[in-house]
Amino acid sequence: MRHSSLGGKWFDIANYSFLALVALCMMLPIMYIVAGSFASEIEIGSRSFFLIPQNITFNAYEYVFKDHTLPRSLLVSVFITVAGTLVNLFFTFTFAYGLSRRNMLGRNVMMNMIIFSMVFSGGMIPTYLVVKNMGLLNSYWAVMLPVAINAFNLIVIKSFFQEIPNELIESARMDGCNDLGVLWRVVLPLSKPVIATFGLFYAVSHWNDFFNALLYLSDSKMWPMQVLLRQMILLASGSLDMSTMDLTYVKPPDQSIKMAVVVVGTVPILLVYPFIQKHFAKGVLLGAVKG
Repeated sequence: MRHSSLGGKWFDIANYSFLALVALCMMLPIMYIVAGSFASEIEIGSRSFFLIPQNITFNAYEYVFKDHTLPRSLLVSVFITVAGTLVNLFFTFTFAYGLSRRNMLGRNVMMNMIIFSMVFSGGMIPTYLVVKNMGLLNSYWAVMLPVAINAFNLIVIKSFFQEIPNELIESARMDGCNDLGVLWRVVLPLSKPVIATFGLFYAVSHWNDFFNALLYLSDSKMWPMQVLLRQMILLASGSLDMSTMDLTYVKPPDQSIKMAVVVVGTVPILLVYPFIQKHFAKGVLLGAVKG
C-alpha cells in the first residue's frame, strides 16, 4: 500500500531501496556463479569478481555432461525428490486428517507424542541402527521413510483441516463416503494451496539433502547429485583420496566445473518456484489461524 503523505512517500522510498539492496546482495553471488560457469579457468583466477565473462566458453558444461556420472546422479535426485515428496504428502495428509477429527481414539496421546518428537529425537546412531535392522540400507527407501513426516508441517496441516466446515464432511458421509472418500473427494480439493506449499517444502528438502544419502547409500551409482557435488568439491580441495571413489573423473574439477555443477544442481528446483509461489502465503496462513 502506497502512502499519500510526504513522510509516507519517504518511508516507501527507504523501504523499497532497502529491499532492493537486500535482493541485490542475494542475487550477486548467484550471478557470479552463473558467469563463472561460462568463463575459463584463467579468467576466474585473474579476476576476483565479474558478472559478465570476457570470453564465453561451454567447456565446463561439456566436461560435466560428457560423462554418464553426473546425468545419472541428476536423474537419481529427481527420482528421490518426486518419490519422496509423494511419500511425505501421503503420510502427512492422511495422518493430519485423522488427527483433525475430534472423535478419533487416542488423538490427544498421539498429539503429545508428535510434540515430544519436535523437542527430542533418538539421534543419528539409533536412527541408523533402525534403518539397518529394517534392511533399508543401500535402498532409496532409506532416504525417504525416516523423514516421511515432518512434525511441524503435520500440525499446521491438521489445523487447516480443522477449519473445514464440518457440514461438508457430514454431507459427504450422508452421500455414502467413508473417511478415505471424504479425504479424497472433499478435503483434498479444498487443500490445493496447502498441498502446493508443503509439497514444495518437502521437495526442496529432498533436493538439497545429501547427508542421509551419504549415510545410507554406500553404492556410488545410487548417489544423488548433491552427494556427487560434495565429493567433487572435496576432490578439488585435495581433502579426498581419488582412489577411494568409484567415479570416472580422471582429475579433480577446476573452479568453472564446480560452478557449472552448482548451476545444474540449482536450476531444476528453481524452475518449480514460479508455478507454486502464489500459493505460499495462502497455504501457510490458512493452516496457522488456529492451533
